[in-house]
Amino acid sequence: MGALPLNINIQEPRWDQSTFLGRARHFFTVTDPRNLLLSGEQLEASKNIVQNYRAGVVTPGLTEDQLWTAKYVYDSAFHPDTGEKLVLIGRMSAQVPMNMTITGCMLTFYRQLGTAYVSATTGAVATALGLKSLTKHLPSLVSRFVPFAAVAAANCINIPLMRQRELQVGIPVTDEAGQRLGHSVTAAKQGIFQVVVSRICMAIPAMAIPPVIMNTLEKKDFLKHRPWLGAPLQVGLVGFCLVFATPLCCALFPQRSSIHVTRLEPKLRAQIHEQNPNIDVVYYNKGL
Repeated sequence: MGALPLNINIQEPRWDQSTFLGRARHFFTVTDPRNLLLSGEQLEASKNIVQNYRAGVVTPGLTEDQLWTAKYVYDSAFHPDTGEKLVLIGRMSAQVPMNMTITGCMLTFYRQLGTAYVSATTGAVATALGLKSLTKHLPSLVSRFVPFAAVAAANCINIPLMRQRELQVGIPVTDEAGQRLGHSVTAAKQGIFQVVVSRICMAIPAMAIPPVIMNTLEKKDFLKHRPWLGAPLQVGLVGFCLVFATPLCCALFPQRSSIHVTRLEPKLRAQIHEQNPNIDVVYYNKGL
């Protein structure tokens, strides 16, 4: 077997990002919680493999599968621009365990929403407390869905606030070859909308399925005699849902999304037509 060729593009995802299946496979790999268990030596080894390959040096005996594994391990732990190792809880592979803990606790202690949401946004607090008061006289199952409404409200407020600079100055748009053409606020709005939809959809299975299951189990003698099992069981159910919901919902929209030139701001549209009148569609990174 000969040496691995140097024409494999590890700058891009391994699978076709124009299809949902390709995007799903990509995000299942990116968000794999098992990457959190890798040692510092394993992370450094993957980093060396990737950096050497990009420099034109192939590690002896390296296969294409091993190269892609190293690439995804490297991407999961190191900053794409600075190359610095990310804090553990800030990695994409920490999405499931971190959200599992937070969401599980929210669902378990949903009766203390006032305290739980002190640090959340005003909109989320208002939604949670408002809905909670409306559901006081409804079945307990209905009140269990209050945290989901609060999370949806928080995403609708927090994501635009976190990305407010993009709404002011726009995000870079490029042609198909990746050549930057300018900045667009319209593209930023579309990208933020896509992220909000993905985040809300991501929360639906984890915050809708466990309450139904727990509402049934809490009526059984097994859980009545072992109430201490409620919290870990709920967190486990949330984690199971998030393992699938996180990558699948990240894959709802292409990471490199597109927008028709006619939908851009007049000034940018004129600038693009002046530079290249044949361009009908431009591309942008929607974010996560």
